[in-house]
Amino acid sequence: MDFKICIIGAGVVGLAIARELSKKHKGIVVIEKNLRFGEETSSRNSEVIHSGIYYPAGSLKAGMCKNGNRMLYEYCEQNHIPHNKCGKLIVTTHSDQLPQLNKLLAQGMANGVENIQLLTKEEINESEPDIYAENALFIPSTGIIDSHRLMKQLYSDSLTNGVDFVFQSRISGIRKMDKGYILNVEDGTGSGDQFTSARVINCAGLDSEKIARMTGIEDEANKLHFCKGEYFKLAGSGIKRLRHLVYPVPDPKLAGLGIHTTLSLDGSMKLGPNVIYLEENMYDYSVDPSHKKTFFEAASKYLPFLEEHQLEPEMAGIRPKLQAEGEDFRDFVIQDETSRGFPGWINLTGIESPGLTSCLSIGKYVGDMFQESKDIE
Repeated sequence: MDFKICIIGAGVVGLAIARELSKKHKGIVVIEKNLRFGEETSSRNSEVIHSGIYYPAGSLKAGMCKNGNRMLYEYCEQNHIPHNKCGKLIVTTHSDQLPQLNKLLAQGMANGVENIQLLTKEEINESEPDIYAENALFIPSTGIIDSHRLMKQLYSDSLTNGVDFVFQSRISGIRKMDKGYILNVEDGTGSGDQFTSARVINCAGLDSEKIARMTGIEDEANKLHFCKGEYFKLAGSGIKRLRHLVYPVPDPKLAGLGIHTTLSLDGSMKLGPNVIYLEENMYDYSVDPSHKKTFFEAASKYLPFLEEHQLEPEMAGIRPKLQAEGEDFRDFVIQDETSRGFPGWINLTGIESPGLTSCLSIGKYVGDMFQESKDIE
């Protein structure tokens, strides 16, 4: 056997799993189709460290996010990764939204999110005098992080622990053996090769469904839907500086968290993301300038100082969603496929937000799955 463990995908979750497993196991390889780590979903997001308030109690997203929040701040402190525990306000702009805010408060408390506060209009004005809100939830454990520096540190830790990384290599075929798997790869020139691995972890993000199907795992319930989110940056004079992230009350189905205001570590601000389901799961990172008006109308409800000309297109990301447009909440899928006839195969599917926040806790979760297995050594 060429390797004991093959990890497909070097996004932030793949890197975190590599770091965690390499503490105890040797013979690990990470295969990544892009030129370097984290070039897709992991680097095209708000870079927010979430608290865990949004997700149903008992869900993987709630638990992974809550634990990941604590683990991520500790890891940042230990490794001098730039971050800012600035806190977040989830605001209402009219009284009809207050029941939804109270529901979020109850859910956050059920999920163990600490020190949530329900603020009055007067209390909001004291901390953020330039926004408009009738009420708000203040979540002090929310923050922002330099996601590239985080991934660089996870990559460095993994290399130190002996993990091999192979970039610009795309999985082109997978075949199950009696023990382990044969994986075919193609490099950037189109040349092919193959290797064997006793165990495989599929955390290929946007390609995770495609990789599972290559193996022979067909599961319509875990079909992915590409969902684009665009961002607009705030530029020009007259922009007020905020101390906290500011979010509207979210869509109850959690298709997105609403067009919110995110702070960058350099003090600049951006708005986004919106929610655009893409046809045929295409890779489309364009930003439509005509959407500026929609962004302005959404954000100006709680940013009264905002002027439409201050918005400029910035970037877009794509979420690998399990829920189709209009469907209810779907949780992370982290599944050992042994019971379906694929021993030694672990699928991670639908790892969207809060995947960045949850990366270290997902790494530990997968590591615990290996601890329970007896066929790794």
